[in-house]
Amino acid sequence: MYKSMALLKCKPGLTREQFIDYYETQHAPLICALLPEVCGYRRNFIRDEGAFLNAGAAARDYDVITELWFADRAAYDAAMERCANPEIARRIAEDEEHFLDRSCTRMFVVDEHISAIAR
Repeated sequence: MYKSMALLKCKPGLTREQFIDYYETQHAPLICALLPEVCGYRRNFIRDEGAFLNAGAAARDYDVITELWFADRAAYDAAMERCANPEIARRIAEDEEHFLDRSCTRMFVVDEHISAIAR
């Protein structure tokens, strides 16, 4: 598997509920339709309660951690090539304008390591 993660920020003026609703009912289905190379897609919406921040930590500047899985690097590259298509890029950008502060978007490719938990 090949994995990317994005840190995304809610557009000012939306409630958390509006943000989640739009992402889940509009944007996620659009991404699935436009990028068939995605084989796993998870949204982790941040909750403030229960958060732990070290003294002096920077303020959180994102509201969701999005995870996207691809079968392999070739599938990821194909999806990124698709995203570079002007029509697809336009559709994604226009949709993101409804619910994201796009100036804060950060996306990374990651190496995922999973620990076995002994009980």
